[in-house]
Amino acid sequence: MTKFERVQAALKREPTDRPPYAFWRHFPDVDRSAAALAQSTLRFHERYGSDFLKVTPTGGYAVEDWGCVESDEVAPDGHRPCARHAVTSFDDWKKIRPLRLESTGWGAHLETILRCVVDRRADCSTLPTIFSPLSLARKLSGERLNYDLKENPQAVTDALEAITETILTFADACFLEGRRASSTPSWRRAPTCTPRTSTGASASPTTGACSSTCGPKSKLTVLHCHGSNLMFDVLAALPAHAWNWDDRRAGPSLRDAQRHVPGAVIGGLDQWGALRDGTPDAASAEAQDALAQTGGRGVILGAGCVLPSQTSDLALVEVIKSIGGQVRLGLIRPQ
Repeated sequence: MTKFERVQAALKREPTDRPPYAFWRHFPDVDRSAAALAQSTLRFHERYGSDFLKVTPTGGYAVEDWGCVESDEVAPDGHRPCARHAVTSFDDWKKIRPLRLESTGWGAHLETILRCVVDRRADCSTLPTIFSPLSLARKLSGERLNYDLKENPQAVTDALEAITETILTFADACFLEGRRASSTPSWRRAPTCTPRTSTGASASPTTGACSSTCGPKSKLTVLHCHGSNLMFDVLAALPAHAWNWDDRRAGPSLRDAQRHVPGAVIGGLDQWGALRDGTPDAASAEAQDALAQTGGRGVILGAGCVLPSQTSDLALVEVIKSIGGQVRLGLIRPQ
């Protein structure tokens, strides 16, 4: 099976020739350059051969043009926390207006995707990172978001609508470039350029609107559920093809989650445990347990989120080999 066929079979819970898998990570040393990020992402993909490619930009790409400033400090998972929020008072919500794709952050993310898809001819579906509107509102305002949702709900709602419009403009640009790429004669199989939505412990109506609007155009929409106190039944009801969350630490288990979602589940591996600090045998055991939980159908093996910077190369290689995947030797893992 091709990577595209393997993933599509998993979404339908049909048999596959081997379990599909996918890993992704931040590249904080280079992610402020679209060209360098694309190169590092592709080298990582060539090394581990995931069945879909997820582009992971700098965490603040979507909010920097509204005034957020990232710290230079890099967290253990590779992202940089916000050093200065754009919304620090009630009036600041009025400054959140729809952005054009020529803006620095969104434009750079689109350029990275194009370099991955077109310049290097990625051999599978390619997913941008698109945060949910509510997640971006929190990035914009930090802890004051909960206060303003109670005290100034209309101001936040207006900002969420502007954020949603920007997200949908970006998603449309990704779909357009994906269609252009598919018409290139030199392509053996055009990858699908589709959104990955990241959401927190709850979902807003704008999150559902983004998923519903993108859904009909997308062949692979991955809903990433981030956090430890997930309202998984709410998230499971959102339109998507696959759901990814930290099943090992936050729950629910892959087995329980499959009862609530119609498509595939992504996970089974603890990125902070076996993949970073454990042994290759322990990581492989987690992979086999994930396959046992799901009967080997409707599952894409992966971590609960981005891989930490200190993830064990040996553990990843052993997991991939244990399920019949291929690792390209001789490539230096990018830092």
